[in-house]
Amino acid sequence: MTGGEDGVPEKPRQTMSPGEAENPFDIWLKRGLHQLFDDVANEPIPEELLRLIEDDRSEQK
Repeated sequence: MTGGEDGVPEKPRQTMSPGEAENPFDIWLKRGLHQLFDDVANEPIPEELLRLIEDDRSEQK
């Protein structure tokens, strides 16, 4: 395991099982992020960006 910026080893991330309760901070953070970014994430992708992605895909083949 590598050290963080301060040289202290980072703790491994723990995954929760579906029935396990979430930490109150995690719930607060998740709700706050959803409130801030759901509208942006649900906006349609601009046609120009989709065209650029398709152009790039066809050049890589």
